[in-house]
Amino acid sequence: MADQTISNMPTDIGIIDLMIGFPFTDKAATYAKMVRGVKDDASSDLSMPAGYMFKGVPDEVDLETADPIDITFTEMDKHGIEQGLFGLSDTSVEAAKRHPGRVNYIIEVDPNDVMGAVRTVRDAVADHDLKAVSVFPAGCLPQVPVDDPKMYPLYATAVELDIAMVVNAGIAGPRLPSACQHVERFDIVCYDFPELKLIMRHGAEPWEDLAVKLMLKWPNLHYMPSAFAPKHYPKAIIDYANTRGADKIMYAGYFPAGLTVERIMTDMMGVPFRDHVWPKFLRGNAMRVLGLEPA
Repeated sequence: MADQTISNMPTDIGIIDLMIGFPFTDKAATYAKMVRGVKDDASSDLSMPAGYMFKGVPDEVDLETADPIDITFTEMDKHGIEQGLFGLSDTSVEAAKRHPGRVNYIIEVDPNDVMGAVRTVRDAVADHDLKAVSVFPAGCLPQVPVDDPKMYPLYATAVELDIAMVVNAGIAGPRLPSACQHVERFDIVCYDFPELKLIMRHGAEPWEDLAVKLMLKWPNLHYMPSAFAPKHYPKAIIDYANTRGADKIMYAGYFPAGLTVERIMTDMMGVPFRDHVWPKFLRGNAMRVLGLEPA
């Protein structure tokens, strides 16, 4: 857990947030595909599929009275966030027109449609300069393990197109089975695709020690502490960043899914990273791994 007495986080670095979006206008529609495999009745009462884990989940907005793009970029400006990695959508394309140089795209695909997913990625790279592809193994129906053969065409495509793969690791937040996201599954993927820029998303708990071991082993394996309030960043990850892993850990928030930008950045001031870690964590690693340009 972060030590709230420490506040050596720089405030003028031009932060890059690798998991940010726009306030939801219809959460039920947004999460419809994710909750297809959820069976328990209690989940239907949650503010989002993993809502039992979060306090103060951001509310929906009414498009007649609010502009989601303005809301997000106001928060970014307030907290020194220069760029974000946004899900590719009509809204993010409009945001890129209004805020040139500050919007980068990621797209989530379902590997069950093997060639459809590959074509979607290729088209997004050609049309929108896509920077990354994401897969939520536990959220696919049927589930697709990290090392499943259906994932391999996506990994090969990412290598060919020189873009990153962002894959959920660890116990899933929604009440879904999680063996498909066990961190040990990343080992064979890194072996088979040594050129692949692979990023573990959403904490990798309770296998964060194994995540560190694998990052020590594989040069192109990285980690995002997304979906965590910074005061809950795993100790193993903080220790690794402060020693041998400064080049492997990169910032990703969780707005609007579960946390406000205000909450994230307030907590961030207490994370006990060493001085040399902050520029890489908040900006440098994202620029290098995803091939971003300054705004």
